[in-house]
Amino acid sequence: MADKKKLLIIATHGPDDPERATLPFAMGAAAQASNIEVKIGLQADAVMLAKKNCLPHVFAPNFPPLADLVEMFIQAGGQILLCSPCVNSRKIDAGEFIEGTKIVNAPTFVNESMNAKTLVY
Repeated sequence: MADKKKLLIIATHGPDDPERATLPFAMGAAAQASNIEVKIGLQADAVMLAKKNCLPHVFAPNFPPLADLVEMFIQAGGQILLCSPCVNSRKIDAGEFIEGTKIVNAPTFVNESMNAKTLVY
């Protein structure tokens, strides 16, 4: 049996750029529908998307609401990785993040990218 295909999507845009913040999750959901294992890594301003109460306020024209995409992504088994230095520089406490997220270090991102096809937004 062949190994399941893997995709890592790195997102760097936060709630101030709704379209670029939404694209990684739209692509992630499409990949999941194609039976691909997907992880989304949030870096730079994108870590703000994982804060509780942020997602309901992010809407991009012609896309489903970001909150709905993220919920579907997590329910379908997707993982959301948060850049530890990015979280720390914004002084965000781990308890402020939505369920289904994990704070990770740079070596984790490197390892994930070495084991999956990678897209960056």
